[in-house]
Amino acid sequence: MRNILFICNKAPWPEKEGGPMAMNRLIEGLADAGNRVKVLAANSDKYHVDPGSIPASYRRKTQIELVPLDLSVKPVPAFLNLFTGKSYHVQRFVSKAFEDKLIKILKSEDFDVVQMETLFMSPYLEAIRKHSRAKVVLRAHNIEHLIWKRIKQASRNPLKKFYLNHLYKTLERYEKTVLNRFDGILPITEKDAAFFRQHTRKPVVTIPFGVSPVPLSGIEKVPAENALFHIGAMNWMPNEEGIRWFLKKVWPLLTLRFPEMKLYLAGRAMPSWLLNLREKNITVVGEVESARDFIASKSISIAPLFSGSGVRIKIIESMSLGKAVVSTSTGAEGIEYKEGENILIANTAGTFAEAVARLYQNPEEALRIGENARHLIEIKHNNPKIIERLEAFYEEIL
Repeated sequence: MRNILFICNKAPWPEKEGGPMAMNRLIEGLADAGNRVKVLAANSDKYHVDPGSIPASYRRKTQIELVPLDLSVKPVPAFLNLFTGKSYHVQRFVSKAFEDKLIKILKSEDFDVVQMETLFMSPYLEAIRKHSRAKVVLRAHNIEHLIWKRIKQASRNPLKKFYLNHLYKTLERYEKTVLNRFDGILPITEKDAAFFRQHTRKPVVTIPFGVSPVPLSGIEKVPAENALFHIGAMNWMPNEEGIRWFLKKVWPLLTLRFPEMKLYLAGRAMPSWLLNLREKNITVVGEVESARDFIASKSISIAPLFSGSGVRIKIIESMSLGKAVVSTSTGAEGIEYKEGENILIANTAGTFAEAVARLYQNPEEALRIGENARHLIEIKHNNPKIIERLEAFYEEIL
C-alpha cells in the first residue's frame, strides 16, 4: 500500500467533464486497490463544486479538500503578461492560499508519491520539494502548448493571432523546461509520450483513460434514437470551435439530404450563441444529469475537433457504450482505432457529412461500428489493468 497525494487543477468529483473523469478513474482505482489517497484540488469559478455536495463516502475515500481559486481572465494582468516572458496560463494557477494548504498537508503526513494532474499545478513543485521527500510525477492530460498552437493557426484575426502566439510560445517554453524537475511523466496517449521522451531524461509511461469493464445496464436495451449528438464542456475552446465548424459547414449538407435529421448538443457552459440558437431539429440540451444516459439514448456521436491534444474522454465514453463515432483525425488522437472498423474519420465538411450519412442511412452499420468500438475500449482502456501499470510505475521510481 502506498500513500498518494493528488494535486488537481479542478475537483475530480463530480465527473462532469473529461478532466475530472480522467483524474477520478485513477484516484478511485488506486483507493479500491488498497492504496491510501488524498486529494487537494483547486475550486475555481470555471469549474466550481459545492463542497457540501460531495458525498460523505467519497470524502472518506479520498480525504478531498478544495481551495478556492480565481481563474477568471483579467484584461490588465493578461496584457502586462506580454512583457514578462512567463506563461499566463500557468501564472493564473499560482495561489498563496493553495500553497499554504499544500504545505500544511505535507507537514502533517508523509506521502510516497505526489501526483500533479496537469502541467498547470507545477508551480507548487518547489513547495513539495521543500516539505516532502515524496516522488513527484506529472499526469500530462495533454501537450498543453500544442492546443494553443493549433488554436493560433486557426485564428484569422491578426491581433488575436499575435496574442495567441505569445500564449503558445511562453507555454511551450515552460512546458519543455519544467519536465526534468519531475521524477516521472504519465501522459494519457502514446503519441504524447513520444513528445515527452524527446524532452526529458525522466521515465515516461503512458497511463491512458480507463473504463471499468462492467456489463452495460438496462439502458442498452432501450432503443436509441437515430440521431446525432455531441457531448463536451463548451468552455473548452476546441469543443466550441468544432461545433461552430460543424453547424456552419456540415449541418447544411446533411439537412439538405435528410431534413428530418436531429442533432442534440450537451455539455457544461454552453455559450450564448448556442443557447440562443433557433434552428429546426437542433436541441441544445446543456449540462445533463447523466452523461451515460444521454449517450445511450442517441445513436451517432460526432467529434469535429481541429485542435487539442491528449485524448478526448467523451469519445472513449461514447465508444465504451457501443456508439458509432464520426471524428476528425485530431479528435481521435490517442485512440488505437481502425478507420471504418470501430470509428469513422473525416477531416473535411464533405467527407464528414458522408460519414454521418453512411451511419444514419444504415443503422446496422452504426451498430456494427459501435460494437467494435466497445470491444476496443474494453481491451485498451481496462481501468483495473491501468491501475496495476500505474502501481508498477510507482514502485519503479520509489
